[in-house]
Amino acid sequence: MSKKAWGGRFQEPTAPKVEAFTESISLDARLAEVDIRGSQAHARMLAQVGLLTADECQQIVECLDEIGRDIQSGRLSWRVELEDIHMHIEAALIERLGDVGRKLHTARSRNDQVATDLKLYVRDAIDRLDGLLTGLQKAFVERCGMDLDIIVPAYTHLQRAQPVVAAHYWLAYCEKFERDRQRLADCRRRVNVCPLGAAALAGTTLPIDREQTARELGFADVARNSLDVSSDRDFVAEFVFCLALLATHLSGWAEEWILWSTTEFGFLKLPDAYTTGSSIMPQKRNPDVLELIRGKAARVIAAVPQVLVLLKGLPLAYNRDLQEDKPALFDAYDTVAACLELAPELVRAARLQPEAIAARRDDGFLDATALMEYLIRRGVPMRSAHETVGRLVKQCEQRGCRLQDLSLEEFRAACPAVDEKVYEVLGAERAAAALGSYGSGGRGPVEEQLSYWRQKLGLA
Repeated sequence: MSKKAWGGRFQEPTAPKVEAFTESISLDARLAEVDIRGSQAHARMLAQVGLLTADECQQIVECLDEIGRDIQSGRLSWRVELEDIHMHIEAALIERLGDVGRKLHTARSRNDQVATDLKLYVRDAIDRLDGLLTGLQKAFVERCGMDLDIIVPAYTHLQRAQPVVAAHYWLAYCEKFERDRQRLADCRRRVNVCPLGAAALAGTTLPIDREQTARELGFADVARNSLDVSSDRDFVAEFVFCLALLATHLSGWAEEWILWSTTEFGFLKLPDAYTTGSSIMPQKRNPDVLELIRGKAARVIAAVPQVLVLLKGLPLAYNRDLQEDKPALFDAYDTVAACLELAPELVRAARLQPEAIAARRDDGFLDATALMEYLIRRGVPMRSAHETVGRLVKQCEQRGCRLQDLSLEEFRAACPAVDEKVYEVLGAERAAAALGSYGSGGRGPVEEQLSYWRQKLGLA
């Protein structure tokens, strides 16, 4: 039992099946770097308050660096009986330094240690995701310039609604991903509170300096309640929710581009490098990358209830159930990061198909709302204008023509307020050009927003 950090009061060895069942090294090995970082800060604090000598601290810090290199190179092997990454690192330290290594865990428990490791890990993950999201926003903004002259239908209920400049779509995604960045930044504030020093659940009688450790690890504050520290995984739940909503946005974009790349839409051509073929149908060009981005969102979304159900019935303070927070956390993060690595390249390489879009641009009466608003400007009450345009659309459907094909006399028969300027808002291109309100899909407002995004992302 001497191999176990907790073996002093036990007389029988742990059953091999229990060791296999309770180990977490297969999952938490990825915490090695942050565990070493936290341990080095802890050692320096112990030296500062006199619980380690300066020499002992230096030995521990240097040995931890050496262990970190051994982990990176694969020279340190994992053993199930050592349970987790924390015990592997401590066991290696004791093996190399003896009693000096045994001093590192002074005034610390695995409970506050793993909470610290997870917060450091999540904080690093948030910073990386912010960079990846910025890269995706830049990809959308960079392609806006070449798509400013292309007018596309915008949809509600997947039915053609109104025409907009294509770049308006790209900037809409920028807005969604900006909210994701803001949510992650807000989540980071709650992550950035140091748990270290809470020990198992009640703190310690030893004269530690928690503020020093927090400062060294870059935390903005120190957790105030040791009981809460041992049980707190709110930050994990919040982080995976942020990931789930981010994945939902990626999935919506993927779905849209999958539709746009079909023969039925014909709006978008995806690059060969990001599509695959069929094993039996030689003509096929399948949007597999986009389909997988859409599909992988399910895994990320599932992490949210997984974490919440894990937490919902736990009494204070630490319970071993919390070991199960890592599969959901790590998988959700890995999945989103993998999607974000691919997405910018796909955004830059895809091409709109202007001729195919133009061939059907005036289908679906995209200019109906512009015509209604023209009537409003002529003094017709909104509901009356709406009804009038509805009758004109029905008339066009029966004749198989467009609104712009109607004669001035036909317009005036429907509404005497119409004059020859009505044709200035008819047709998808003119209807889009007429859009002038702030944030709308017309050329002028889109260029205004494009300028904002170029400035914001350092692309101006």
